[in-house]
Amino acid sequence: MVKLKKYNQFFKLFVIIITTLTIYSCGSSRFQLTTIEGKKIPITASAGTNETIEKFVQPYRETIDTDLSAVLAYNPVTLDKNNGKWQSPLGNLMADVTLKAGDKIFKSRENKSIAICILNSGGIRSTLAKGNVTARTAYGIMPFENSLVVIALKGEQIQELVDYFIATKKSHPLSGLTFTIAKDKSAKNILVQGQALDKNAIYYVATNDYLANGGDNMNFFKKGIQQYDLDYKLRNILIDYFKEVDTIPVINDIRITEE
Repeated sequence: MVKLKKYNQFFKLFVIIITTLTIYSCGSSRFQLTTIEGKKIPITASAGTNETIEKFVQPYRETIDTDLSAVLAYNPVTLDKNNGKWQSPLGNLMADVTLKAGDKIFKSRENKSIAICILNSGGIRSTLAKGNVTARTAYGIMPFENSLVVIALKGEQIQELVDYFIATKKSHPLSGLTFTIAKDKSAKNILVQGQALDKNAIYYVATNDYLANGGDNMNFFKKGIQQYDLDYKLRNILIDYFKEVDTIPVINDIRITEE
């Protein structure tokens, strides 16, 4: 019994020593990353193909290719986002189509109307070439998975939107909003749906989820009173529009003027 008691005491002492050493070791150790190494493994034709995988993928590839290649509409003139200093026919088309499609959904869900649509010029990744228009065309123009979002903004933020537009000097797609850039680079004659901007009013603005979160430094969207996610990808809006029309219009109306 005495030996067992001594053994227990010895065991407790052993545990205390090991625990102390472990704590001290963990507390004093300092690990620092010194090197990161990587290796580029190119995927080339030399890698070959796997016949089993190819046979499995082929029917899906053929179906997708057929869907993407089907002609949906015709475009009489090549549209480029760079054709214009403050606006372009392609940007006008994108903004108008997005506003119209979003407004239809927004009215049915919220019984409210979208007043303005603004997108980012950088989100347009290709031209809308002259000729047949397909779903593949839409994927080229809008390759990202951006969805349509509506933000409730005060008139003060609409003013900030206009100031941002002038400061960036880019032809961001814009619809529902017109204004004049004065010689001192301030904005005047700001109209929303043809009516003078009311700083105290609430306006519903359509955009994409990237911009709604402050992308491209559009921080005025962060001041929104409420946000509505319409769960409708901008690319799909474009595809649905192509399916509805026979010929793509060239929209050259002036939305931004300079003194």
